[in-house]
Amino acid sequence: MRIHPILLATALIAGPAAAQTTASAATPATEPAPATAAAPASNMTIAAAIAASPDHKTLQRLLVAAKLDATLAGPGPFTVFAPKDSAFALLPAGTLDTLLAPANVASLTTILKNHVVSGAMTSDQLRAAIQAGGGKATLNTLSGQAITASLEGQAILLTDAVGNKSYIDKPDMKESNGIIHSTNGISLPKLG
Repeated sequence: MRIHPILLATALIAGPAAAQTTASAATPATEPAPATAAAPASNMTIAAAIAASPDHKTLQRLLVAAKLDATLAGPGPFTVFAPKDSAFALLPAGTLDTLLAPANVASLTTILKNHVVSGAMTSDQLRAAIQAGGGKATLNTLSGQAITASLEGQAILLTDAVGNKSYIDKPDMKESNGIIHSTNGISLPKLG
């Protein structure tokens, strides 16, 4: 069954947006870790690190289905805002199966590319860009659409094109071809 991109976006928004627009759900469960000295990059690529992560099994499955794992194994550099499994668990029942259907691979690819920015940006660099932008930094994703980074307290808040909000809850996982920032939500592009 092929799902219309607008209906898919609506189904996706109903899950994370509904759960994340309330004050209690939108704030991070814990304060983010304070910035520390830069850790050396691992020998793994972003694709390998996501595959090895116990918190990103759903993202890994979706990346393989969309054939983006090969891109994230490439030279980069990339910055990936990686939704944890708990973010995908907020989606309505059946949404992941719909996304994984062969007829929906183009929509899935666009959604996943909305989590990837060219170039490697640490959390300190994100904070500096937010400051330089007067409180907001526009990040152009591989989907061709932007997400906006801002600060809420000490947490880095990401707002997507449809208004969903998520937080970076584990920053600065440095890999051989870029940086992964784990997030508590999904960043959606406008589809259709």
